[in-house]
Amino acid sequence: MAEQIQTVLRRLPSVDTVTQQVRQDAESAGIGPAILVKLVRERIDSYRQALLAGKAGQADEPAAAIAAGVRKDIQSLSEPFYRRAVNATGIVLHTGLGRAVLPQAALQQIQDHLGGYSLLQVDIKEGKRSNRDGRIEQLLRLLTGAEAATVVNNNSAATAIVLNTVGAGKEVIVSRGQLVEIGGSFRLPEVMAFSGAKLVEVGTTNKTHSRDYENAITENTAAILRVHPSNYKIMGFTEEVPLETMVSIAHSHNLPLIDDVGAGSLIDFSRFGFEPEPTLLDSIQQGADIVTSSGDKLIGASQAGIILGKADWIARIRKNQFARIVRVDKFTLTALEATLTLFLDEKTAFQEVPTLQMMLRKPDELEKQARRIAEALRKALPNAAIAVLPGFSQTGSGSLPTQNLPTTLVGISSPAMTAIAIANRLRLHSTPIFTRIQNEQILIDPRTLRDEDEAVLINALTGILAGEGQR
Repeated sequence: MAEQIQTVLRRLPSVDTVTQQVRQDAESAGIGPAILVKLVRERIDSYRQALLAGKAGQADEPAAAIAAGVRKDIQSLSEPFYRRAVNATGIVLHTGLGRAVLPQAALQQIQDHLGGYSLLQVDIKEGKRSNRDGRIEQLLRLLTGAEAATVVNNNSAATAIVLNTVGAGKEVIVSRGQLVEIGGSFRLPEVMAFSGAKLVEVGTTNKTHSRDYENAITENTAAILRVHPSNYKIMGFTEEVPLETMVSIAHSHNLPLIDDVGAGSLIDFSRFGFEPEPTLLDSIQQGADIVTSSGDKLIGASQAGIILGKADWIARIRKNQFARIVRVDKFTLTALEATLTLFLDEKTAFQEVPTLQMMLRKPDELEKQARRIAEALRKALPNAAIAVLPGFSQTGSGSLPTQNLPTTLVGISSPAMTAIAIANRLRLHSTPIFTRIQNEQILIDPRTLRDEDEAVLINALTGILAGEGQR
């Protein structure tokens, strides 16, 4: 075996040999000579290492195998990675797929106004430097009743900069039942430690009382923090202190109350049958001094961390040295502005914000679409098993936990391919398609399909399964 490997190693092509074979492909893809040589070198080295490790086939023509690999690299580089995908999972805020789908108004505003120079951080009346998030503050004040507002790049950053501003070197009191872990294993205790504030836990996992907060307050206490557990829910023998009571306790000791509402919302979803969730308006009206939330969850805008509250606290947060580190760019601000503007008329928001549209789709509409998809697939794939099934969608991204949304699913299975194999092929489609797998079936949830997605999905499945069925 060792002699065979050495024989193949001696036949490894030169960089120039492979480069000549793929030069035309690189030129067509807009890849220059210097980058092409790097790609060729990496492929030759990778092939050599695979041979030495016994993990590569000993091809008769190593040059052809290496050239084929370089062509794959060229094709990959010539296509955008951050591109359109089809979300057929039914998870409205799918973190892996970009979370909130931006409203058309936001996309149009980016296209119309960010192609060249644009207003960002200048007062056009005075010709002087201004707060770059001034328009966002204006909108949030109108929509929530807050005295002031600012924006950072996400809610974790919002929590960290608020805690650093309010409690660096001092104690911040939090209920044990609210020590959440969010996506990517980011935990509140670690965020608090990073901020420089000292965590003081009170109560138990399932029960925290007013006296727990009262007894924990010392001369070194900087604030009381409430964290809404938007990505989980504790059921059963539980008790927590209402926000208004927490505000009263904090203010009686001249302390600020910080309310991290997580997903955040400008709309009370309980009127549509959802379990009650705190809104930004609720938090402000109940007296919280500082409120933080995400911008790209239940608001349906770009990823951002929204900070609302009393004007003096917002002014201090803006002056924090971390503010420059976590500030947002013109694209985030433009998307957020366009989305928040839609909420100036609630009716318009329901019509134009995709997150709201998908969450509030009617069951009969979903069933009708599922049956239409199933019928089209049955005609195209007579050998596949196509079923229409009741099921549930999810909001996703830690929003409205345990609140499943009734939907109608399309289940697909084929004797020619496993469900996992079908799902893999769909993800590798020219437009990546993501589905669910359950009981050896591919499951399609129409809730999260955009207008143009249905045809793409049907054509992709037809191409994958019809081709397999003919082999």
